[in-house]
Amino acid sequence: MGMPANVLGLCLKGRVGIVTGGGSGIGRGIALRFAQAGADVIVAGRRKSALDGVVDEIRSLGGHALAVPTDICRNADIDNLVRSVMSEFKRVDMLVNNAGIAHFAPFAEMTDDVRDKIWDTNMKGTWDCTRAVVPIMIKQNSGRIINISSVTGPMVANKGWTAYSASKGAVSGFTRALALDLAEYGITVNAICPGWIRRDSSGTVSEANDRLKSLAKSIPLGRLGLPEEVGDLAVFLASEASEYITGTEIVIDGGNIIQERKA
Repeated sequence: MGMPANVLGLCLKGRVGIVTGGGSGIGRGIALRFAQAGADVIVAGRRKSALDGVVDEIRSLGGHALAVPTDICRNADIDNLVRSVMSEFKRVDMLVNNAGIAHFAPFAEMTDDVRDKIWDTNMKGTWDCTRAVVPIMIKQNSGRIINISSVTGPMVANKGWTAYSASKGAVSGFTRALALDLAEYGITVNAICPGWIRRDSSGTVSEANDRLKSLAKSIPLGRLGLPEEVGDLAVFLASEASEYITGTEIVIDGGNIIQERKA
């Protein structure tokens, strides 16, 4: 049985893509959509069992995928990731910097250790993974780098989210500056800024979870987003259809940030 048809009609056949944090949530959604578009997918993350589950999903549908356990806060792990990809596929066409963490606390209560862990994962990890693949993409004279940022930090904020917001704001600046640095090599760099996205793909909210139900109703489109919908956007940014787009941030949030909240 072959892979189901890619919903966008975009083709990534013959291309190789790395998705960090690919074992669950948005990362899993992107990995599945890449595979459905024909790409060979490398799923990286800290939990091997989760990575293996995504790889099994892709392979059961006729796709080609590889799991590489990776902590993006460790340069040795990143080096091993890139070596594994080059050994298996000989090229890297797409890098999706999706791995990230969040910890919410009032600024006065945020410890240095927690702040540094958020920064090391969300910003430094994104930087280091990108630095590891850029020489390969320059040699190929082509590539797509897609940073998974957030509406939180670059555009809006919430109380208690200072460290997370700062890290994602840094990803925005990194995206724009890197796009200028790499444009001459045919490499595009863009960011996806999700709003409220479900971790699973059911599209339903448990009756018991009143907070999520209330949140979903407050979004103009009336629901939370799905990981595969972020994946659809990533496929577009990875495809030839986006060749003239670089250094930009695209919001996917059901219209949530455009509305003025009631007092």
